[in-house]
Amino acid sequence: MALFAVFQTTFLLALLSLRTYESEVLSEPLPLTPESLEVSVNSTCQCLHLQWTVHSLAYHQELKMVFQIQISRFKTSNVIRVENYSTTVKRDQVLHWSWESELPLECAAHFIRMRSMVDDARIPKPGFWSNWSSWEEADAQNLLGHDPLFVFPKDKLVEEGSNVTICYVSRIHQDNISCYLEGVQIYGEQLDRSVSAFELKNVSFIREKGTNVFCKVDQGGVLGGIVLFVSKVLEEPKDFSCETQDLKTLTCTWDPGSDTGLSKQPSQSYTLFESFSGKKTLCKHRNWCDWQVAQDSQETYNFTLLAENYFRKRSVSILFNLTQRVHPMTPYNLLPKNVGATNATMTWKVHSIGNNSTLLCQLELLAEGKVIQQSNVSIKVNGEYLLSELEPDTEYVARVRCAYTNHFWKWSELISQKFNTAEAAPSEAPDIWRNLKMVSGHPTVSLFWKPLSKVHANGKILFYNVIVENLDKPSRFEVLSIPAPASSTELTLDQCSYQIHVTAHNSVGPSPASVIVVSGDPGNEEVEKGRVNGTEDGFSVSWKPQSGDATGYVVEWCDGPQDLPCVLQWKNLGPNTTSTVISSGAFRPGVRYNFRIYGLSTKRMAHLLEKKAGYLEELAESLSIALIMVFQQRPGSRILEPKAPSDNPQVVMSKLTSHSFTLSWKDYSTESQPGFIQGYHVYLKPKAGEQCHPAFEKTVLPEDSVCCKYTIDNPGQKTFVVENLQPESVYEFFVTPYTSVGEGPLDAFTKVTTPDEYSHTLIHIILPMIFCVLIVMIICYLKSQWLKEKCYPDSPNPYKSSVLSLIKSKENPHLTIMYVNDCVPDAIEVINKPEGSKIQFLGTRKSLTETEFTKPAYLYLLPTEKNYSGPGPCMCFENFTYNQAASDFASCGHFPVTPQAPPHQLGPLTSPENLLKALGQNYMNSLGEIPAGEANLNYVSQLASPTSGDKDSLPTNPPEPALCSEYKMQMAIPLGLASAPPSENSSLSSTTLLGQGEHCP
Repeated sequence: MALFAVFQTTFLLALLSLRTYESEVLSEPLPLTPESLEVSVNSTCQCLHLQWTVHSLAYHQELKMVFQIQISRFKTSNVIRVENYSTTVKRDQVLHWSWESELPLECAAHFIRMRSMVDDARIPKPGFWSNWSSWEEADAQNLLGHDPLFVFPKDKLVEEGSNVTICYVSRIHQDNISCYLEGVQIYGEQLDRSVSAFELKNVSFIREKGTNVFCKVDQGGVLGGIVLFVSKVLEEPKDFSCETQDLKTLTCTWDPGSDTGLSKQPSQSYTLFESFSGKKTLCKHRNWCDWQVAQDSQETYNFTLLAENYFRKRSVSILFNLTQRVHPMTPYNLLPKNVGATNATMTWKVHSIGNNSTLLCQLELLAEGKVIQQSNVSIKVNGEYLLSELEPDTEYVARVRCAYTNHFWKWSELISQKFNTAEAAPSEAPDIWRNLKMVSGHPTVSLFWKPLSKVHANGKILFYNVIVENLDKPSRFEVLSIPAPASSTELTLDQCSYQIHVTAHNSVGPSPASVIVVSGDPGNEEVEKGRVNGTEDGFSVSWKPQSGDATGYVVEWCDGPQDLPCVLQWKNLGPNTTSTVISSGAFRPGVRYNFRIYGLSTKRMAHLLEKKAGYLEELAESLSIALIMVFQQRPGSRILEPKAPSDNPQVVMSKLTSHSFTLSWKDYSTESQPGFIQGYHVYLKPKAGEQCHPAFEKTVLPEDSVCCKYTIDNPGQKTFVVENLQPESVYEFFVTPYTSVGEGPLDAFTKVTTPDEYSHTLIHIILPMIFCVLIVMIICYLKSQWLKEKCYPDSPNPYKSSVLSLIKSKENPHLTIMYVNDCVPDAIEVINKPEGSKIQFLGTRKSLTETEFTKPAYLYLLPTEKNYSGPGPCMCFENFTYNQAASDFASCGHFPVTPQAPPHQLGPLTSPENLLKALGQNYMNSLGEIPAGEANLNYVSQLASPTSGDKDSLPTNPPEPALCSEYKMQMAIPLGLASAPPSENSSLSSTTLLGQGEHCP
C-alpha cells in the first residue's frame, strides 16, 4: 500500500514538472519561419504546387498555424494574390498547397513567398508573423521550345458559362499579331513586350471536339493555336424512379439531361447507393440501373443516385415500398378464336408475380383507331373474354394490358392483335335516284345509286340487281345485273309507267330493295324559282311543305359548273323536313349551282316542286368601282362578300335615227357570272354642253370624265332605246352589269353619230325609186330578146309584126303581105343618114363620105326578057317596120311594060334568084362594115301583090295593075351592094343591075 503511494507521488511530480516545462516553452515566442519552400508548375491544370516544412517546432510538438502566401507576376513587386492557409503543424512535417492561375502559367513568370503565425489557443499571448521566406520563382517559359509563336493554355477543359483567359507568347516581338475564336477576331491586353492575354467570358459549348482558337502574324504567316474543350453543365437527374416486374429485380430509371462527355472527357458517371443496406453499385448506363432485391425480405428501400463529372456532383434520393412499385410484364399470346359476323373470343397469357398473385387485365377493342369497347378481367395465368355486338366484315384491333391487383402502380405494356369479322347480307337498301330525259323521241332514264356505307354493306358488294317492271303491263319486267363498283345505268323506256327495284348483293345475299316509279313524261313543268344563300357550311335550301300524300323530299344538284358535264348529286329527306344544308367538297366560290326540289308520293313517284339557284360565294376577277357592304353575321356562318361581274355584254346598236338609237345585248349570259346580276348601267357621253336627259343621272367616271348614267333594275331587260338625241351629233355609250356591290369592268366606250334630220325622209323616197328602177332594168334585161323580136327584129317576120295590123287599121284595110317568091324586084332605093359617117366596103376597102351620099340613091332592076320594049305596070309597097322616115321621101321608078300582056303573064323583070345571086357577092362582105343606123336600104318591087288575102289564099284572078304604080320601100339592102347610075345635075343616083349582061337606059 505504501509502495503504491510512493509511485503515485512520483508520477504526479513528474507530470507536474512536464506541464511546467511546456508552459514555459509555450509562453515564450518562437521564430516559426517556413523553410524548404519549393514551387512546381502543373501545366495541365495551370496550377502552382507549394511544399514546405517548419523545423523550429519542438519534438512531438503540434501547433495550429496560419501561413500567409504572396504571389507576384512578372516581378516580385507585382503582387497579384495574397491568401492565408490554416493547418495543424508537426515538427518537420511537409505541408502542401496548390493555386490555380487564371492566366496560363506559360505566359508569365510567378514569384511566391510565405510567412507563418501560431494560431493556437494554448498560447495566450497574441501571435505575431514570422519573417518572410525568400522569393521562389516559377517560370514555365523556360520549358518552351524555339517556335516563334505559342498560344496557351493547351487543351484546357472548362465548363460552359465560365470565363477563360488565353494568351500568346511571341518570340519575334511584332505587334501585328491577331487572334481568332472560331474565325471571329478577338481583342485582348498586352501584358509585356512579347505577351498578350485575351479574356473569354461565358464561353458556350460548340462541339464535342472542342473550340478552335488561333493566332497569326498578319504578314509573316506564322500561326499558332489551341483547342478549348467546353463541357456542358452537369444536370441533376430528373424523374428518378424504381420499380419491379417480378419482385426479384428492381429497375431504377431517370432522365440524365445533357451529356457532358467530350473527346477529352468521358460522360458523367452514376452511382446507386441504398442507405438501409449500405450497398452501392456503379451504373453501367446513363439512364437506368438494376438492383437485385435482397433475399431477407426487405420491403423498404432508400436509394440515392449520385451523378458526377470532372467539375461537379449531383444527387437525388427516393424512398419506397417494394410491393407498391410492381409493374407487370407485357401479356403474350393474344389470339382471337370463334370469330363470327357479330362476335369473337379473345385469349391471352400473363407472367406470374410471386406466389399466385392476381393481375387485373384490361381488354380494349378498337375500330378505325378509336376505342369502342373496354372491359376489365381478373386472372392469374390465362385470360379469356367474349366480344359481342360487332359489325360484319369489319377490321378490329384487340389489345390487353395488366396491373398488380394488391396495389396498383402501373399498367403493363400493351399487346395488340388484329382480326376481321365475317360477312353478312347488306342491312340497308341502296339510296337511288333518277334523271329522265328524251333521246330521239324516246324517254331515257339515267338511274343512279350511292354505294352502301361499310356499316350497311356488311361485306364487299359484288353486283347490283335492277328490276324494271312495266306497271301498265305487270307481266312484263326486265332484270339487269350491274357489276360493282358501277353506280349508274341507263334505261330506254316507252310512254308507260315503270317501277324500278334496285338491290345490292355481296357473298352472303341481297340487301333490301329500293323502289322508284318513273313515267314517260320528262317532267319539265314550270315551277317556282328562287335563290339560296351560301354559308360556311354549304347551301341552306328550304321549300314549302306539301300537303297530301308526300312521303319524303329529294334535293338534286350538280357538283360541277354548268359548262362541265353534270355530276348528279341528291339528298333524300323525310316528309316532315322543309329545309336542309347541302354541303360538298366540290363547291367552289364564284360558281352558280342549281337545285331542284322534288316531292315523293306514296307511289314512289317524284314531282318537281321548286327550283333554286345560288353561289357559295360571289366573286369577281376585276372591279372598276369597289363598294364595301357589311353583312350581319349569323351564328355558325361566315361573312360572304359578293363581288361585281367579271365581264360586260357585247352590245349591238340598231335603229339609228337622228333622235334615237337602240342598244341590245340579248346574247349576254347572266348565269355564267360569278354573282347574281341585278341590272345594268347604261353610260352615255353627250356632246359638249348638252345636259343629261331627266331619266339619266350625271356621274363622274374614275378617269374624271363626266357622263350620264341610266340604271336598268331588271336583269331580264336586255334592250334599251336611247332617245332625245340631237341630229348630226357624236355620242359615246357603254353598258355594264352590276351586282349588289358593284359594276363590271370599265371598258372602252363606243362612238355613234346621229344622221341629219331629213336624210331619213330622203332615204325613204330614194331607196324605193332605186329599187323600182332596178326592177325595170332587170325585167328589160330578162325580156330584151322578146322586145327585140316584137319591136325591131333583125330579120323581120311579117307574120309576127304588129305594125301590119296598125297600118291596116289606119290606112288600108286591104293591105296584105308581100312574099319574095311572088315578086321580081327591079329597083333598090338607098337612103343615107345626113351624118358624115363612113361606110367601109370589105371587098374594096373604100370609104364614102357624107358628100357622096346626101340624097337617096336608087338601084334599078330592069326586066330580063329580051323582047321587053316599054314601060309596064308597077307597084310601090310601103313597109314602116324598117324605116319610117324613108316613107316621107320615097320615090317610084317607072318601068315600061307591054300593055297587051295579060296580067297573069307578067313575070318579074328580074327573078329573085338572080337578084340574090347578083347581090350575094358583096352583101355578106359589106354588111359587117356598115355601122348600125348609118344607112337605110329599101327595095321596090314591080310585081303587084294580091290586094287581099295571104300567101295561102291568093286569088286565081288577080286584078290587073295600073300602068304605073307607086313603089315604096320594102326590103333593106346594104348600101355597098348598089352603085349610082349616071345622071345629069341630079342628086339621085341609081345603078342598074342587068340580067344576062343587058343594061337598062
